[in-house]
Amino acid sequence: MLKKVLIANRGEIAVRIIRALREMGIQSVAVYSTADAGALHVQLADQAVCIGEAPARDSYLNMENIISATMVTGADAIHPGFGFLSENHRFAELCEKCNIIFIGPPSGVIEKMGNKQKARETMKEAGIPVIPGSPEPLNDVEEARRQAQEIGYPVMIKAVLGGGGKGIRVAGTPEEFEAAFLAARAEAQASFGDGNMYLERFLEHPRHIEVQILADSQGHVIHLGERDCSIQRNHQKLIEESPCAAVDQELRENIGRMAVRAARAAGYVSAGTVEFLMMPDGTFYFMEMNTRIQVEHPVTEWVTGLDLIKAQIRIAMGQPLTVRQSDVKVRGHAIECRINAEDPERGFRPCPGTIRNLYLPGGCGVRVDTAAYSGSEIPPWYDSMIVKLIVHGEDRREAVARMRCALGEVVIEGVQTNADFLYEIINHPDFQAGRTDNTFIERVMEDIHESETGV
Repeated sequence: MLKKVLIANRGEIAVRIIRALREMGIQSVAVYSTADAGALHVQLADQAVCIGEAPARDSYLNMENIISATMVTGADAIHPGFGFLSENHRFAELCEKCNIIFIGPPSGVIEKMGNKQKARETMKEAGIPVIPGSPEPLNDVEEARRQAQEIGYPVMIKAVLGGGGKGIRVAGTPEEFEAAFLAARAEAQASFGDGNMYLERFLEHPRHIEVQILADSQGHVIHLGERDCSIQRNHQKLIEESPCAAVDQELRENIGRMAVRAARAAGYVSAGTVEFLMMPDGTFYFMEMNTRIQVEHPVTEWVTGLDLIKAQIRIAMGQPLTVRQSDVKVRGHAIECRINAEDPERGFRPCPGTIRNLYLPGGCGVRVDTAAYSGSEIPPWYDSMIVKLIVHGEDRREAVARMRCALGEVVIEGVQTNADFLYEIINHPDFQAGRTDNTFIERVMEDIHESETGV
């Protein structure tokens, strides 16, 4: 039994984990940067330790300081949340060497699945369909150009150690390839310290479908249905929902079986997500595996009734899953909107500052995950997401209507947000009809521009 857990994160996910720990009777330790001294997660935790200056590299990415804080406070385990060090295999390995429980998969699994090329090969060997692409990592532009010609245009150029939408470009023609490859490689080198790339056939108008899985250390693996994460801007998700409007029960079972097979092939333990691209005819391909809890986990919690954070913690304690696949039932429909401190009218530029006034909706079927409050600071150093607004309805129509009403009640003064933009998306006839894919935001932007200008 764990007695104390350190949360190596900040913001709403740190608050979410603290609440789960409190319900389980486990003490929590918050870590914070100098910029987050007044943050909600610091106020809610049983203990709090400052781990460095505002830049993430000096605080939330500082492995040594986080390990030291864990030892000083006597914490048994570290929960990394999402982002920051959550998919850093070196950090997980450091925890293992220091006899600290890492609430997540083993370091070797994180390393294997974090390398997109190795992940593809693992899935191919397991008989899971993968997108046609390059067989080996690429660094030389001429060799990459030759392989792109073999794969066929358009091609997607992706960082081998990528994540968070960084190190990705699309080349539609041979003439566009060199500039796209060099730009993606430079971004990958700057973001991940590794300039190795790989190529995939670019699939046009797919849906981004991900399957939530749980796996314990006794070898039991289950899936909890799918989420549709197609509403994205620059490969960053904005709206997620479960279940997917385009997936029937037969396809759900098929894609779920593939996700379970993928988890077994990876030797996975903990909560994780297997991500696929799905074409209009229902054909789907493995894209990647996220070896952590996802931002959008609340929609799965709502339709299944399962607490994924608690499940992670119990698995880390060595406990077996108490839920069998036959016990998992998807009930109703859930939608999540990410409200970010950014200005859609100025290229979605981040808008840090102080929240002067805050009102967030509530009521039947509405959940709010946030660390924001009136007077709280939104620092310029970190991700701009400040609120996750989640709704649940008996069916998709009710969930869409409930989200429209909930977004209409949001008041955030002092910083610019994308709440109005999200409201436009929810009210778009294609979204309401479930006609979405990963080009949806581009179409919506054009529609909004036309309605505003009359052009």
